Amino acid sequence: MKSPIALLATLVALCALVASAPARAGAPGLQQLAGTWELLRDQSTDIDHFGALTLDIAAGSDRVTIVRTWGRGRTFRDTIACVPGAPPVEAAVSDWVFPTNIFMGLRMAGWQPRRLRCVTEGDSALAVEEQFSVHGSQGIAAVTARHRFQAAEDGDILFYTITRSSRAAGPAIRYILRRRGARQAYVARTEDDWTVHGGLSTNALLISLQGVANAHGPKLYLLYPDDWPFTYVHSVYDFYRNRRWYAFTELRSPAEALRALAGSAKGYVVWDTAVRTSLIVAFTAAGLEDAVVVSEKEVPLAEHAGLRLLEDLRGKFRGMNDASIYRWARDRYWERCSREFIVWLGGEHGAVMKPAVADWGIHKKVFFSDLSCRPSDTAEYALARRLLSEMKPMSMVMGWHSYAKDLEEEFVTLTSSFGHRVEGLNSLPNLSFSAQVPLSHGFVFRNNHHVAPGAKPPVENKVYISCVQTDGIGLGAWLKPGRGEIPYAWEVLMNYTWMAPGMAEYFYTMATPNDYFIGCLSGPGYLYPKAVPPALLPGLMAIARDQMKTLDLRVFETMDWSAGSEFQGNTDLPADVVAKYYDGMPEAVGFVNGYGPGYTFTAKGGRAFVSYDYYLSPVRPDTEAVADLRELAAVNAHRPYFLLVHVREWSDVKRVRGILDRLGAGFEVVPLDVFLAMAGEKPTFEERFLGR
Repeated sequence: MKSPIALLATLVALCALVASAPARAGAPGLQQLAGTWELLRDQSTDIDHFGALTLDIAAGSDRVTIVRTWGRGRTFRDTIACVPGAPPVEAAVSDWVFPTNIFMGLRMAGWQPRRLRCVTEGDSALAVEEQFSVHGSQGIAAVTARHRFQAAEDGDILFYTITRSSRAAGPAIRYILRRRGARQAYVARTEDDWTVHGGLSTNALLISLQGVANAHGPKLYLLYPDDWPFTYVHSVYDFYRNRRWYAFTELRSPAEALRALAGSAKGYVVWDTAVRTSLIVAFTAAGLEDAVVVSEKEVPLAEHAGLRLLEDLRGKFRGMNDASIYRWARDRYWERCSREFIVWLGGEHGAVMKPAVADWGIHKKVFFSDLSCRPSDTAEYALARRLLSEMKPMSMVMGWHSYAKDLEEEFVTLTSSFGHRVEGLNSLPNLSFSAQVPLSHGFVFRNNHHVAPGAKPPVENKVYISCVQTDGIGLGAWLKPGRGEIPYAWEVLMNYTWMAPGMAEYFYTMATPNDYFIGCLSGPGYLYPKAVPPALLPGLMAIARDQMKTLDLRVFETMDWSAGSEFQGNTDLPADVVAKYYDGMPEAVGFVNGYGPGYTFTAKGGRAFVSYDYYLSPVRPDTEAVADLRELAAVNAHRPYFLLVHVREWSDVKRVRGILDRLGAGFEVVPLDVFLAMAGEKPTFEERFLGR
């Protein structure tokens, strides 16, 4: 089909009208529109036969030229050259094709000129107002159309909408186009084998390649097995494709991945499969040297990809214990490592390792270890203390403790003692990618609040229950059955505001009215306030408060196992620490505390501080859980009774609802902010703090 040359010639004459145009006439400020844009077909209105649309937009000093190409192969093309703000002009119609809907019985009336006018709307949008005639089976009809071109997402995405006077009902005509070459990324799949002598070496290669490839933008996303602890991996991938408009090319083997991305690396580091800890050391070297990590069997792949050997750890650590290995690594690498991030690559142990967070560590050039934080492990503990002491205060400790060496509370107590904050786990995936996916243009976090600050909801003589799923929103039940059926609170990982903003947006866009987000855990990350040096706690609280404001959170959660755990010692907070949360978070409507049942309770100025009264284990039989809750209500006989339930992440909401539905009359499940407002208004719990 021929291009409408006559139309172009007519519109070029608009240049002569620039002198009479208003002050905003001309194209300055529309440079974001300039370039070649390609249709995202799955996210756009169907284009019938053509199925594709490309826009070529040139924005000069006073004129914008738009070339629309419909289809591939056999195409239809038209060109509009306009001076924004100039008076309307008539342009000849050179072809009868009605390109948006060629399967409709409409043709452009070629003997009727169309009337065109261009106007700017802000600095990144252009509207073309068009009047034309179409020929239908009953004759000629006049139509008015408005074409709007809006650049968004830092100039990577273009929204092109068409409204027509003849199309008053039905969905809008909306095309989403991506700038050619923008938001192009790769995706690869890890093996479902994380054993040292099995698939771990292949997975370590991919994770390290991800870390170096994402050094200058989000280039590689990894798909983990369906049963990965962070269950959202595939769902977030779909979100990035369908809502953030990334185009992914799948790399189907390590060799293919190296061919595509080896240019991001300067070489390779070899670890020793006979010494598991050598892989953890290799990740440190890889980050500092911009290298990929390989075992002996992947060396030929690395060499074939043109990479050179930068560090060879084979045979270097045999016969050495972990303390000696990490001292060697400290002497060799520590001076060049980040002082704001460090990774504990613990979790699984022995023949298995799941080092998903290593991409982030490589990206940030951190020191990796899985050192014991148990004081009785004197050599490893001393080195762990030394490393943490040389980090900047309030640094991020990524990953998780080794299940073979120490306990969670020992790990977090030590990190907190230096004012650091933990962001787990070792299996946290794709952070080097997600850290570089910004929020959608104009996106604002909005939580589902049910009560205004200071409001006093009516309180009846009944048992009020509120449920909180802890252990972070990315673990457990978010994608499992039942979410949205009952009021339910979810821990938000607040550092995602800067660490993974696009992923935080993912959760907020999926939330139902019954999903309520809360801040955690004791600070801007996981820490124990009793263990934090008093001089550092206000600064940490200030960071958390800012994150709460960004995420529109009004409830904050604390937990402290620095002096005990579920059944020994104490997990409670002293009055002076609780007061710091009240003072440091004046916008909070209330606070929740604990993991298992806790014993810190107070209410000040209508704001309640309530500890969990029940921990719903994922393996507790439902009938026993029902009996437990009824017994708690019998023991706490004064009404109202405020029963706060912690739901472990492996229980889905459907199961929880089934348990709560069996409690009978006198029980009511309410949103957490309503629960805290009622508890603050009419506290029936004893005020209790840890005495010290």
